[in-house]
Amino acid sequence: MQTSFDKHACGYTLLELLIVVALIGILATLAIPSFQASAIKAREVALRHNLFTMRTLLDQHYADTRSYPQSLEGLVETGYLRQIPVDPFTKSADTWQLIFENDLEADVQSGIFDIHSGSDLVASNGTPYNQW
Repeated sequence: MQTSFDKHACGYTLLELLIVVALIGILATLAIPSFQASAIKAREVALRHNLFTMRTLLDQHYADTRSYPQSLEGLVETGYLRQIPVDPFTKSADTWQLIFENDLEADVQSGIFDIHSGSDLVASNGTPYNQW
């Protein structure tokens, strides 16, 4: 006579399944902060790269024409950029803070001299992104 509680029956008990689910939950809880930190670091690296590239192109434009561009669209029109990059923290290409060079003799802004992020968030090293 064979019962349903035979020693050779296959399957897992409810207790075993609960233990496995609890362990997966604990591991997920430990992994999520690490994932979020790495995502922020990746956006910081992208921002640094975008700023470095655009500042280099501003300098190249100045070296070629002896003037800074009046807008970022001017860099696109002249072929220095294919398109204006997106700020990884504001997720927009329109939020860049443009720093213009002032012509003291003519008292006018003569072109984009530098560029910063438009984000008001603070980086992992404690400095605001808009000061990079």
